[in-house]
Amino acid sequence: MVNKKILITGNEAIGKGAIDAGCFFYAGYPITPQNELTSYMAESMPKAKRIFIQAESEISAINMVFGASAAGMRAMTSSSSPGISLKQEGISYLAGAELPAVIVNVMRGGPGLGNIAAAQSDYFQATRAGGHGDYHCIVLAPFSIQESYDFMKLAFDLADKYRNPVLILSDGMLGQMMEPLFLGRSRHTPYAIHHTPKWAISGCLRRKPNVIRSLYLKEGVLEKLNLKLQEKYKKIKEKEARYEILYLEDAKIILVAYGTMARIVKSVVKKLRQKGKKIGLIRPITLWPFPEKIFQYLSLKHKGLKFLVVEMSYGQMLEDVKLALNGKAKVEFLGRAGGGIPTEEEIIKRVIAL
Repeated sequence: MVNKKILITGNEAIGKGAIDAGCFFYAGYPITPQNELTSYMAESMPKAKRIFIQAESEISAINMVFGASAAGMRAMTSSSSPGISLKQEGISYLAGAELPAVIVNVMRGGPGLGNIAAAQSDYFQATRAGGHGDYHCIVLAPFSIQESYDFMKLAFDLADKYRNPVLILSDGMLGQMMEPLFLGRSRHTPYAIHHTPKWAISGCLRRKPNVIRSLYLKEGVLEKLNLKLQEKYKKIKEKEARYEILYLEDAKIILVAYGTMARIVKSVVKKLRQKGKKIGLIRPITLWPFPEKIFQYLSLKHKGLKFLVVEMSYGQMLEDVKLALNGKAKVEFLGRAGGGIPTEEEIIKRVIAL
């Protein structure tokens, strides 16, 4: 493909990425700050001869995705924090039925209706399942418009590979901002939209019927399913953890941030490096599975390391960093929420004080 550069918002980049990745069905319900995504899909899906439905509610949307996925379609929905909360029962059903789907959360401030400013306070909801039962969603956190586009292909591929829901955690700032998108850099490859998986409910002419469900009433059957799911999650943890690192070779202090916050932190790290400070960065790309091995490796290799976790929340990813390090390194925290965003000045001041 010849390099092509377009100017696009993060929300629109997600929509374009989904369509280019073969998304055939989208159901959603409006909520700020992700409405540009729904609007993009409303205009673009019919043009691509795909299915777009504005559902009557968030609950309806996620259950429509369940049905479309069960029929073998690449299916997707999107919302923002309160709307994602309403979808949790359906997401648990998707996980229990082992159905692939992509769910996009353009996070906003909370709790409650909160506001429409950027936040990262849905980390627990995303990485700790959010709904009922012992299940996990794979969680991807883009930090640029380019990744917002590219990660849609990755999300659908992972969902299909593991027959599991995948969450994209964006936020109000990343969704609304505009940046160049280089389509020639994309890893997208043509996807056979009309390919139907063998397990799908697609009619049973000349074959045994497929059954997709998450209700198991006979004694021991549901436990057997749960054990199967746990084996799948173990495999995902072993193979799919992703992260970006910067300047770790000689770092004495390592900053940890994801998504929009990582953009600011990366700028801080480069500025402090120019001043001779031995600062590094770990940016988790998968929030589940969390890339715990890089933290464990560094804590064993470099004694006396200090970590500073920076979030647009009051310490949600902090817990995973502490669990990964298991007391083998000092961990500090800087966070704001409800639309508050730690500034470069605040981060630099905190780093210097360590």
